Amino acid sequence: MNDRAAAPKVAAIQMSSTADVETNLETARTLLERAHAQGARLAALPENFAIMGRRERDKLEVAEPLGEGPIQAFLSRCARELEMWIVGGTIPLISEEQPGKVAAASLVFDSAGRFVARYDKIHLFDVDLPDRQERYRESATTAAGDKPVVVPTPFGRIGLAVCYDVRFPELFRHLEALGAEIFCLPSAFTAATGRAHWETLVRARAIENLCYVLAPAQSGTHENNRETFGDSMVVDPWGHILDRVSEPGPGLAVGQIDLTLQQQIRERFPSLAHRRLQVTV
Repeated sequence: MNDRAAAPKVAAIQMSSTADVETNLETARTLLERAHAQGARLAALPENFAIMGRRERDKLEVAEPLGEGPIQAFLSRCARELEMWIVGGTIPLISEEQPGKVAAASLVFDSAGRFVARYDKIHLFDVDLPDRQERYRESATTAAGDKPVVVPTPFGRIGLAVCYDVRFPELFRHLEALGAEIFCLPSAFTAATGRAHWETLVRARAIENLCYVLAPAQSGTHENNRETFGDSMVVDPWGHILDRVSEPGPGLAVGQIDLTLQQQIRERFPSLAHRRLQVTV
C-alpha cells in the first residue's frame, strides 16, 4: 500500500503527566490505542510524557541511556504492537557530554518498533515570566542539543522540535531547508505563555514554512504545581487547525497529512521560492 496516496491520519496526544512513570506509561498506552482505533498511523506524545516530577531533578533518577530502559522499551513495544509510527515526546536520556544532566530527547520509532531518529531539544527554557512569580531554569538539569533533525517517514519528512524551540523561527527555516514537510512539536507550555502565544506561534510556523504541524502538549496542574496549557492541535500548511483538544486533560487531536495538497499550496503560493535571505544547511 502507498502510504502517501492514502492521506494518512496522524494524532497529537495530550496528557496530564504525573511524577509516576508507570502511571504515565499506562495513560500513554490508552491514548495511543485510541489514536490507533481512529486510524492514526503516526502519533506524537507530549514533552515530558513519561514524567512531570515534583522537582526538576526527579527526571535524573529515571534517566536512561540511549537504547536501554523501560521508557524506550515501552515506545518500541507500542509502535510494534499498534503498527504505528510514534514520536515519543521527550524523555530524559543520560547526557554523555555533561555528567549529571540529561538530554530532553525526542525519539522516533517506526511501525516495526525500531528506533529511527533522535532529536535533543536545542533551546532550553531559562526564563522569568513577566509579571508572574514563575521562574524556570531548564539548563540546571538539561544539556542542550545542537543538531536539527529531519527524519524520512512514509507520511512525509518530519522536522523535530520541542516546546520552547517554537519561538525560534530560524530553526524551522533550517528544518524546511532540510526538506521537512511536517513539523512535530511536543510541548509543555506554561498556562500563562500558552494563553498568550501558543496558537499564534504554532500556526505561524506552519504558515511561514507551508508545513503541517503536529503539536501534542501537556495540560493541567501537575504535582509540582506547574500548570500547563494544553490545546494540542494538528495544523495544515495554510494555517488551518484541522483538529484540537479544546478541553483540559488527556485527549487527542487527529488530522490527515495530504502531501499532494501541500505541494499544490506551495506551487500556487510560492513564498518559499521568494526568499532573499537563504538558510545555509
